[in-house]
Amino acid sequence: MTFQDKISQIINHSQLSPKQKSNYLALEAEANLPYMKVSDAVKIAMDTGIICDMFEGHAPFKPRYVLPDYAKYLQQGSTYLELSPASNFDEALNALIIIYHHVPSVTGIPVYLGQLDDVLMPFVQGIDADELYAKLKRFWILLDRTLPDAFMHVNIGPTDNIICRTILKIDAELKQIAPNLTFMYDPAVTPDDLLLLAASNICECSKPHIANYPLHRNAFDDAGFGIVSCYNALPLAGGANTLVRLNLKDVALTASSINHFFEQALPHYCQLMFELIEARSAFLHQESHFFDSFLVKEQLIYESRFAPMFGIYGMAEAVNILQTLTNTATSASNNSSSANSNANKGYGHELTANELGHSISAALDKIVKSTPVTYGYKGRALLHSQGGISLDKDVTPGVRIPYGTEPDPISHINALAQHHQYYTAGISDILTIDETVKANPQAMFQLCKGALNLGFREFSANVASNDLVRVTGYMVKLSDIAAFKQAGSRSNTTGLAAEAAMNTGILQRQARVIAHEYAPYHYE
Repeated sequence: MTFQDKISQIINHSQLSPKQKSNYLALEAEANLPYMKVSDAVKIAMDTGIICDMFEGHAPFKPRYVLPDYAKYLQQGSTYLELSPASNFDEALNALIIIYHHVPSVTGIPVYLGQLDDVLMPFVQGIDADELYAKLKRFWILLDRTLPDAFMHVNIGPTDNIICRTILKIDAELKQIAPNLTFMYDPAVTPDDLLLLAASNICECSKPHIANYPLHRNAFDDAGFGIVSCYNALPLAGGANTLVRLNLKDVALTASSINHFFEQALPHYCQLMFELIEARSAFLHQESHFFDSFLVKEQLIYESRFAPMFGIYGMAEAVNILQTLTNTATSASNNSSSANSNANKGYGHELTANELGHSISAALDKIVKSTPVTYGYKGRALLHSQGGISLDKDVTPGVRIPYGTEPDPISHINALAQHHQYYTAGISDILTIDETVKANPQAMFQLCKGALNLGFREFSANVASNDLVRVTGYMVKLSDIAAFKQAGSRSNTTGLAAEAAMNTGILQRQARVIAHEYAPYHYE
């Protein structure tokens, strides 16, 4: 198909809005440029699917993710936007709405809207609970209608405050796909009844994510961090300049043995990843002029606080492939003893498989932490368990257990918990829980608390009967997927979700009943 044919196809599409058409036209224009200079080895790795640049464009002119310091913005105002410091709650909301339209990301829509309770609490004096609820509800509706993208993300918690509780109340009532929401949990700060409220919200609308605040806080510096897009943790007042991902399944297919995988194949493709990261980051930082923007000049972001995200996926398939290799003595025994139960063996189910996966994560962590990058956070990239994209076929996101083979929730959490220590830039699984949990939110509360106690960086769950569900980490309504082919969608992310449902098996997740809810506490 010629370039003009692609443009005509977009313009003549019957179910895209004018705004969505403009977005797709811009992507095609950028993709028509020559790719930045990389080695032939990198080109081959990209062409064969071992390395993926996440379709960020051939000439990146904006970072993938940007996390402005919105509290500073409200305190100082903005010369560029001709705004004085906010003096009351209405001015604060209005100023946020204005700046959101000037914060770029890979999607063209801001993926970070701030730690909203921290940002807005200085302005609540004199507003009663009913008035605050009405103002925040209108704000929540406005966000969904004007920035219709499920990668848009709000953070709240870990402190107990009226903004936090009001947002949770509104989110459960409206059940919108946007904004995505993370509740920060700190056992030293967060009361149990507030965590129970967040867990009850999950039962109601599959939101929020619940993040292990101390674990994230300790991974960054005193300037702070934020959770953006799906579940990605990045430095506050910075962001991610690029996200490149490595298909561990395909790397494993190039290995002749487990030793060969660890000693040659994995290091080789990691070095190609770093070459691509350097090329993409260099163009953004040196040629795009993004870091001449008002966000930098007004010190809402700092160039030094941006980091490349070193993403991986296909851990499950990589482990299962490696276990079939001839130098894995335990593999033959496992295969012989469980040949009649293919659905319940291998990664996520067997101790040897899970431990091999943990070893791969440890090896990746060592490589990423020991490899300098020119444009990184403290000179390094950040390791990330990447949640997959809608085009992925026959490969599982991140370090997750393949869809349809998930064990019971307790076993599921125990199988994956050891991975979480390594993935500073974010890691997530999505537990799918039977709808009976709606009658017992305490069970969700206990499951979440147990997972965080075991070292989960982030806890996410779908409830089987909810219309609102997680795809890779972003939200979608199942009813919107069903209607998409005939009616399109006002949300930019429904099309991605519909494609993911067709290609990746997200609708095959096993809904499990939570049993032995207190079991995680035995592992504290």
